[in-house]
Amino acid sequence: MNVIADRHIPDVVRLQLAVHADARGHFVESYQRVSYSDLFGVPFSPQQHNVSFSRKKVLRGLHYQRSYPQAKLVRVLKGQVLDVVVDLRPDSASYARHTAYTLYGPEYVDTQPHQQLWVPAGCAHGFYVLSDDALVEYSCDAVYQPNDDYSLLWNDPALAIDWPDVNPVVSPKDQQARRLAQIEQAGLLPILP
Repeated sequence: MNVIADRHIPDVVRLQLAVHADARGHFVESYQRVSYSDLFGVPFSPQQHNVSFSRKKVLRGLHYQRSYPQAKLVRVLKGQVLDVVVDLRPDSASYARHTAYTLYGPEYVDTQPHQQLWVPAGCAHGFYVLSDDALVEYSCDAVYQPNDDYSLLWNDPALAIDWPDVNPVVSPKDQQARRLAQIEQAGLLPILP
C-alpha cells in the first residue's frame, strides 16, 4: 500500500491499495484495523458502513455532523467520482481549505490506481459522479445521527471548488445548504473532542 498525504489538508490521506491480480481477476485488502489506525495517527474502528448508488452528474454533499463528527474511509466500488473534502475544524491550520481527487472503482484497475480516501472527523465530504453511475462505500467511526446532519453549500463561492459541472443533480436538502459564513455565524462548526 502506498500512502499519500494531501498537500492542502495534511490529515487527509490517500491510500493506493495493493492489487493482487491474475487471470481470474483481482483481490484487494480494503481494511485492517491496526495498520490503518497507525496510518491515520488515530484509532479507527468503523461503527457504520454505507454504500451510495448515484447516477451520472449527481452531486452529494457537502455533509458533516456537528456534535458527533465522523471520520470516514471512502472508496469507489464501481464507477468514477470526484471526491471533495472541506476542512471545517476551527483550530486546524487548513481550516476552510478543500481538496479533491478522482477516485476510480476496481473496473479501472488496469489503468488507474485503486484508492481509498481518509476523511478526518470535522471535515465536510461530498462527491460528484463522473461515470454513468457509481457505487461509493464509506466506513464511519461514528453512527449517523439524523438530527446532527448538516450540509455546507457545494458551490459556495468562498470555497472556490472547481466542480466539473455548474448544474449538477442535487437533492433539495443540499440545494438549501448553508454557506461557510452562515455556518460560522450560526455556530454550527463541528465540535471536536
